[in-house]
Amino acid sequence: MKSEPGRRVLPRVAVVGVFVVFGLLIAASAQSVPADERADRRTDLTALVGQRTDDVAALDAQAAAERAQLEADSARLAETDSALAAERRAGDAVAPQAGLSAVRGPAVAVALDDAPAPESGEPLPVGITYDDLVVHQQDVQAVVNALWGAGAEALSIMGERIVATSAVRCVGNTLILHGRVYAPPYEIVAIGDQNRLQEGLDTDPAVAVYREWAGIVGLGYEVSRTEVELPAYEGPLQLPNSQVTG
Repeated sequence: MKSEPGRRVLPRVAVVGVFVVFGLLIAASAQSVPADERADRRTDLTALVGQRTDDVAALDAQAAAERAQLEADSARLAETDSALAAERRAGDAVAPQAGLSAVRGPAVAVALDDAPAPESGEPLPVGITYDDLVVHQQDVQAVVNALWGAGAEALSIMGERIVATSAVRCVGNTLILHGRVYAPPYEIVAIGDQNRLQEGLDTDPAVAVYREWAGIVGLGYEVSRTEVELPAYEGPLQLPNSQVTG
């Protein structure tokens, strides 16, 4: 049986049309969805870049503030180091006078001694007591003050370095210095200009009184020039509690 050409062509055209329309819909759908996604992604990326830019700007500001603080701290540290260096230099300059370092140089030595006691049964001269025959704290102090006043750079008594807090005490005919007890003769040594030191001793009123009594009762007073090294002071640096005059 022969087919009819007109009736078979129509279904084919209809099927083809359906597929074409379906394909167009799929293509349109395929093109529209990625476009929306790309738009969303661009929006997200723009927001992310903006956030990262803000974060970087905040970190830069924080870093700048920390650098400024570090520079300020460094400047203060440099000032502190400079001040400490200046104090160290000042301390080194006064260390010899403070007695904290050994000193060597030309010096004047003074020896003070008790007067010889009268022989047994021999009376003392009129107006003289046994107390007048002893070297007292004020006698030692007079010599020390005269030497300091004459520009002594360093000073010792009985080999003990003298500092500002040193207390010279006298008990009877003994001398107590830095916790040690010494018997006469007492040797006082001062480093400095020997001519000035000698002149200071010769012109000091208190030393002159001692020399006068030395001539009357026989107290010892000898001055000599020498070259010595005085040791550094090794005791505690504290104020003396008191000074007792013997």
